[in-house]
Amino acid sequence: MDLFDLSGRIAVVTGGNRGIGLGISKGLANAGATVVIVNRKAAEGQSAAESLREDGLSAVAVPADVTSTSSINQMVAKVIGDLGRIDILVNNTGVLVKKPVVEISEEDWDYVINTNLKAVFFCCQTVGREMIKNNKGRIINISSNVSSRQQPLRSVYATSKAGLNNLTRALAQEWGSYNINVNVLAPSVTITDMNKKYFLEEHPEALEEYLRLTPKGRVAYPGDYVGAAVFLASDASDYVTGQILFVDGGLTL
Repeated sequence: MDLFDLSGRIAVVTGGNRGIGLGISKGLANAGATVVIVNRKAAEGQSAAESLREDGLSAVAVPADVTSTSSINQMVAKVIGDLGRIDILVNNTGVLVKKPVVEISEEDWDYVINTNLKAVFFCCQTVGREMIKNNKGRIINISSNVSSRQQPLRSVYATSKAGLNNLTRALAQEWGSYNINVNVLAPSVTITDMNKKYFLEEHPEALEEYLRLTPKGRVAYPGDYVGAAVFLASDASDYVTGQILFVDGGLTL
């Protein structure tokens, strides 16, 4: 038996339409899962799901605003209604506000905390109820190495990700008896379509600093997280829960 085989599993990936989320969506689908791409903009989600299907993979898209509990409830109900269950949840949606602490507004705080922490809590809660019924599940929360290693102008982001790490531990402890594993995958600086211009064209000095501090000597790309995500989603990680897996080329060292 292949411990990494996800055939027949249903995986929900929030923010699965681009960047790290899309990379993980492709990885889970290549391992055999049917992937449900969840994001706010329906057209973008449908386009991402279609790109996976064109590669012969199983994927659908369900639009939802994960900062809204009613939208989360509707999304989960649709997935359960259409596909029968949710075996894997990847909470990938996240936002970043880069400002000095003295310039952070209440709106900035709410925007980051609501997206990076509140949304994850209620996605876990709603999907967790279904996983408890099935007495099995895998939840992967996408945090950041900033949760343990500070970077400038990321105070609220770092706070949200540190909270996410502790939420993961709490859920792992509470749901372990239901055979639900809850873990964190913590990435580093990643070159995506969103930040490619920032690092490669506008601020190459920032990229050089990351390279200097990273033992592996390079930054990450979305595909670098696939192996860790498949591991945490599969039977290979059956005895792994409540852990923070840093996938950052050694930067946290």
